[in-house]
Amino acid sequence: MPDAIALLKADHKKVKALFKEADELGERAFAARAKIYAQIERELKLHTKVEETIFYPAVKQKSRAGSDERDAVLEAYEEHAAAKGVMQSLAQTDPKDETYKAKITVLSELIDHHVKEEEGHFFPEARKLLGADRVAELGDEIATAKEEEGAPA
Repeated sequence: MPDAIALLKADHKKVKALFKEADELGERAFAARAKIYAQIERELKLHTKVEETIFYPAVKQKSRAGSDERDAVLEAYEEHAAAKGVMQSLAQTDPKDETYKAKITVLSELIDHHVKEEEGHFFPEARKLLGADRVAELGDEIATAKEEEGAPA
């Protein structure tokens, strides 16, 4: 079973590909864009759930107040909140509305920034802080949580 960080990186890769697919659609591909966005939304909701309920708490528990790792966890929660706000706005926007595509673009940019920070700084720090065994245990927990939601790990 892959470790937690490998699973989270695989999620990042999948969502990035979906955003690219949505971006490459024509201006009038309303139904196709909405369908791809529904996939993006499902992926992001599950990903944020496992990060917020499994991975982040484990890192936060091992980190000390004021440490880089603790600050990174707190920032990640805030980035998730910003993304959820855009997703909520998208849920209330008709796919034919001229702002729909722009909102997907903004969400994509938020997620891209978040992924770069996680993969560039946070994940390596978390791996050092938690150790290989704990990262592997968290991978099992994440895989189980995804399976319970009906998603492949």
